[in-house]
Amino acid sequence: MALSIPKVVHQWTVGDGEGFDALQYSEQPLPELGDSQVLVKCDLLLKYRDLMIAQGKSIHPVAPNVIPGSDGAGTVVAVGKHVRRFTPGDRVVTAFFQDYVGGPFQLSAAISALGGALDGTLRTYGAFNEQGLVRIPSILSSLEASTLTCAGVTAWSALFGLSDYRVSAGKWVLTQGTGGVSVFALQFAKAVGARVVATTSSSDKIDFLKGLGADHVINYKEDAEWGTTAKALTGGSGFDHIVEVSGPVSMRQSLKAVAIGGVINIVGYLGGSSGDQPSFSDCFQHRCIVRPIAVESRIVLEELCRAIEANPEKLRPVVDSKVFRLDQLKEACEYQWLGKHKGKVCVEIS
Repeated sequence: MALSIPKVVHQWTVGDGEGFDALQYSEQPLPELGDSQVLVKCDLLLKYRDLMIAQGKSIHPVAPNVIPGSDGAGTVVAVGKHVRRFTPGDRVVTAFFQDYVGGPFQLSAAISALGGALDGTLRTYGAFNEQGLVRIPSILSSLEASTLTCAGVTAWSALFGLSDYRVSAGKWVLTQGTGGVSVFALQFAKAVGARVVATTSSSDKIDFLKGLGADHVINYKEDAEWGTTAKALTGGSGFDHIVEVSGPVSMRQSLKAVAIGGVINIVGYLGGSSGDQPSFSDCFQHRCIVRPIAVESRIVLEELCRAIEANPEKLRPVVDSKVFRLDQLKEACEYQWLGKHKGKVCVEIS
């Protein structure tokens, strides 16, 4: 398929400034395509990491003047002369770690993280190594597919990444909020017949969560001891899997809710990186597995794509109804930062 190759690219970079004013929009010449690179016309989404990088608050190293954005999908426009995995016209989604193909996570993979160590997806066209891309499930749009890079893969790894602790029918799963990872985890858990309790800070989002299949929803703003309340819903046995997205501010309640031998999957710190942090003895007392997740490999992303292809009705990504243009990036950041979204916040590039 012959596709036109542009001469310029419109992009955002992180420069000097306070908050989201550090984001700078510009037009630049399209760089020369490398022999092993694939040029992709991008659509993308935002996630919490992108917002922290844009504000200069990332806990991980960030390259100077980096193009942010790790989640993206789109259409292949051109390929380098050594590329064998893709041809122009293919629809692809980015892998978060461009050099992490498979196997146990190695710290060396961190230097290939898109949107932080490497230039990311907040641009009209991007050149990516062919090893850092995966074909999109045919039933998904590019915007839907862009949700898989981090949120989808992280939720998949949380529930199915430990071979001896995979979620299955009848198991109890606890999710937190209506962000991307939590919504995916709810969908994945219900698809295999698990029972799910979801939490939210807004009564307006209860029906949304129940519509996705949540068996029970707890407003944690109205119930400070929501961990104890949630555990009671399991008959006192506790949760086999908890997807912990809020960090120190909620970890103590997660420990109260977890089953003996259950798994608390630490995904992030949406509630902040400081707070009432449980001690080693607290974790020991509850006899659970506490497992940090650093996204996952390209092979796991491919596994997730195959699962979605086979179960589109149950596993279609949830995209927020409000979609932004690339030049509306700052508005999109504010929208997500204020927690107005349900599902993933997407930026459409056309």
